[in-house]
Amino acid sequence: MGGRKAPMNKEQEQQADKSIVGEFSTVKHVRGILSMGRYSDPDSASSSFSILLGDAPHLDGQYAVFGRVTKGDDTLRKLERLPTHKEGIFVMPIERIEILSTYYYDIDVESCEAEKSILKRRLSESASEVERWRRKCFA
Repeated sequence: MGGRKAPMNKEQEQQADKSIVGEFSTVKHVRGILSMGRYSDPDSASSSFSILLGDAPHLDGQYAVFGRVTKGDDTLRKLERLPTHKEGIFVMPIERIEILSTYYYDIDVESCEAEKSILKRRLSESASEVERWRRKCFA
């Protein structure tokens, strides 16, 4: 919640105040893994996360893995070229990277074919909206 710039409604504020109980697995922290950020308390994860650009075995069993990049290696390569600095055990970009827009699609895998055109249209609209805001705010 601390880094968010967009306003939140009451429900979003209540969700943002929650923390997540640590869930650790045997999944290795390697390039492309999405791993939860947290404070020293293993049960303090909230909304910060890392996308690993390389192997990080020191995080194995200590931080929750919740996903993996399956497409977009070109984006990971662009992130690797950003200037960084070290914060404790982490290497962080010097400038904050913000996600301007996201979508979560909860669809039944069996019906994915039927939803494909809707998903493509929504993603296209999202990309157009992000580009409009980028031009307006960052040009």
